[in-house]
Amino acid sequence: MTEFTPAAINAAESVIVREGGEAQPIHDVTVRALTTHRDPRGTLTELLRADWSDVFGPEMPFKQVYTSVTAPGVARDFDKWHVHQHQTDRFYCLAGRIVVAIADWRGDSPTKGTLMLVELGAPDDGPAPLMVTIPPRTYHGFVVTSPGPATLLNFPNQLYDPADEGRTPFADAGVTLPDGTPFDYRIVSAAYAGEGATR
Repeated sequence: MTEFTPAAINAAESVIVREGGEAQPIHDVTVRALTTHRDPRGTLTELLRADWSDVFGPEMPFKQVYTSVTAPGVARDFDKWHVHQHQTDRFYCLAGRIVVAIADWRGDSPTKGTLMLVELGAPDDGPAPLMVTIPPRTYHGFVVTSPGPATLLNFPNQLYDPADEGRTPFADAGVTLPDGTPFDYRIVSAAYAGEGATR
């Protein structure tokens, strides 16, 4: 693994979100806490409800669902940001642990220039206790930080449309960590490998 400075790893750690709530670093991003009910038979977790107005409604309808399984240490599009012009994603982690990166480079956003990382780590008996929404025109992606594969579930508000989907190379986007280090998924992985991590 590439060596990164402790300052870069600490900078990545400083923008990791591990709890839901109303105040999030990026405008229009929702991190919703989920409740898993446990009893001797197992677990039950509600993932999406029509009365959750922060993540469902006329502007955020349900259109489709998909799941993907990704190997440990892998980031989809390792050196490119994923971006939609109109689609909002709703990400869940059903197994393993992923860290979702969201960068706000929307010219009309009050949080333009902000990077946040959202940890979605699933316990053995249920999904991760958080769901994150990713608004249109924000750069995003994820890296698997668990020792085994991770399973992502997405309930986007639009049907898949290749014309809505784009990629922006990291080198062109200019996204940096709070200390000025260019964003790199390997720094996030290093934080979880214990290489200078503060947790």
